[in-house]
Amino acid sequence: MNRDPFDAPKDTNDDQGSASIGGLLRQLTREVPELFTTELALAKAELQQSLSTLKAGTAAVAGGAVVLLAGLIILLMAAVYGLGTVIELWLAALVVGLVTLIIGFIMLQSGKKQFEPSHFTPDRTLHAVQQNKDALKRKVS
Repeated sequence: MNRDPFDAPKDTNDDQGSASIGGLLRQLTREVPELFTTELALAKAELQQSLSTLKAGTAAVAGGAVVLLAGLIILLMAAVYGLGTVIELWLAALVVGLVTLIIGFIMLQSGKKQFEPSHFTPDRTLHAVQQNKDALKRKVS
């Protein structure tokens, strides 16, 4: 049934065709709980979507860390030994270590973006609640 929840039923006893206060209050007591149930369902759906984003971000960070740990240990040793043939071994280790830190920092920052608070705000629910609040104010006025 696609009717506006804020359309008041007409009181047939009233000659002017307007709704009575009692009828409006009865309708309000019926429709407000339904409205809140709908809003809660929307908030739940948005929070589930946010949780999925959080899980994906966590998996990306964890996967990145595993790849860094497993692959970089061997590659870094090879880079140090390879660079050690051109410059001193300690300097080669320092250069490779600094480059590795920079790359790791960039990877962590990209994964960290998934944890921003803006991803967890139920924007649609807040907007819908504000619209419902405005509509109720207009009906009561």
